[in-house]
Amino acid sequence: MIEHFKQFFEKHLSPPAGDETVDQDRLHLATAALLVEMTRADGEVRADEQAAVAQAIRKAFDIDEEKTAELIRLAESEITDATCYHQFTSLINKNFSKAQKVQVVEMLWEVAYADAEMEKYEEHLLRRLSDLLYVPHHEFIQAKLRVQARLGVD
Repeated sequence: MIEHFKQFFEKHLSPPAGDETVDQDRLHLATAALLVEMTRADGEVRADEQAAVAQAIRKAFDIDEEKTAELIRLAESEITDATCYHQFTSLINKNFSKAQKVQVVEMLWEVAYADAEMEKYEEHLLRRLSDLLYVPHHEFIQAKLRVQARLGVD
């Protein structure tokens, strides 16, 4: 069983051997890990935040519920074992366009606002991840405003 998990993580998170193209599954896992971490930012994981993660993943990656659930389980395991966000953000930075990274920030805002409350720890994590993704502050704010308008929150 442990060998199965080890093989999966080696396949999905280890650097590519000589090939600069990155498996989409690894990018999906990195993005999902950041979304899962957002649910944990305020110390309380709520069902509406978990639902927002699943919805964001299904919408962004066009995958079914079963694959979404599997991806979230793997992301939860990966983020729990991570010592920093670099392994996720560096993979995203190397492979996502600026627009895709802004989309990730919007997804993070959607998760943070899923419970209609913005805790200071959530906003701090969002700012930190946005900086690590090299999203300029004005685009960070624009993403926030788009999500607020879409969700009807302040």
